[in-house]
Amino acid sequence: MMRFLPLVLPLLFVGCASGPKAPPLRTVAHVDMDRYLGRWYVIANIPYFLEKGKVASYDTYARRPDGTLVNNFTFRKGSFDAPETTWHGTAWVVNTQTNAEWKVRFIWPFTATYLVLELDPDYRWAVVGTPGRGLLWVLARDRQLPAATYAGILERIRAQGYDPARLAPVSQPAE
Repeated sequence: MMRFLPLVLPLLFVGCASGPKAPPLRTVAHVDMDRYLGRWYVIANIPYFLEKGKVASYDTYARRPDGTLVNNFTFRKGSFDAPETTWHGTAWVVNTQTNAEWKVRFIWPFTATYLVLELDPDYRWAVVGTPGRGLLWVLARDRQLPAATYAGILERIRAQGYDPARLAPVSQPAE
């Protein structure tokens, strides 16, 4: 159990920084869970110590019989040649009207709030953040995003109060 503690600690302290209060984040109006499930490659994130040095990373979401979701994070450490490692988590939808607010847990009893802030109409890319704006992920169904799409995402997250300069690309192998 202690080996997962580093996974959870940054999520607990993300919202603890003081400063001017930003307005609440705006999520998407609705997430079709059947379309959202599956593999999402991590294109960029606001790095924190657990994700630094991770390459070829992706999240996988699947429905469990009890209604919760599998939330697995798979990565290679430092190199595309490194072995794949997967951290196994659980998620569940908190706001069932929109399906855009989830709780995520990689170790009991610690949870983090997962907000779907942007979602391509064709479910080709998504942007997920946390309420305190300390963490953010740009996800895509493919290992790369067109430059114009990424630039548009940066402008919209700026409008939500994120600093796009904090985002770091996550290396992905060529398709």
